Amino acid sequence: MLYYIPEKLKIVVGESDASMNSEDIVPTLLSLCEIPIPDTVEGIDYRPYLEGKEQIGDATLLSCLQPFGQWNKVQHGAREYRTIKTEQYTYAKDLTGAWLLFDNYKDPYQMNNLAGNTAYASLQSDLDERLTKRLKETGDEFLPGMDYIEKWGYPVDDTGTVPYTH
Repeated sequence: MLYYIPEKLKIVVGESDASMNSEDIVPTLLSLCEIPIPDTVEGIDYRPYLEGKEQIGDATLLSCLQPFGQWNKVQHGAREYRTIKTEQYTYAKDLTGAWLLFDNYKDPYQMNNLAGNTAYASLQSDLDERLTKRLKETGDEFLPGMDYIEKWGYPVDDTGTVPYTH
């Protein structure tokens, strides 16, 4: 595939191994367009990385603020979670604590949950610290999902989920 990158953007051409999440797109595009990024915009500005000036994006944050739709708490036992994902590891916490830990190299289909395994206690602790730090940076208090539903005024159906239509 052939593509064109304007020289004035100063983007280094080549492959990238940074972990970027959808929330990072808006601040990156605003920065590339030299538009100030409002404080209310979440995510990381990847412009310095794209210009080859900084190494960022070695991990990304994945979140489920409130399970909804057909995958809800009542029918399927879904849960709120926050995850830090690096190239090699995926670590997730739910509201009760450590939930999932996978080695994405050795277990790409994530079949062997290592959370709570004493052989991985140090790694789990390190990933937990990284996740906690990232949540603080983003201002995520990691509250129960219904707290967010009430805060934002969304209606819920009898399964406790925001319906797709109302």
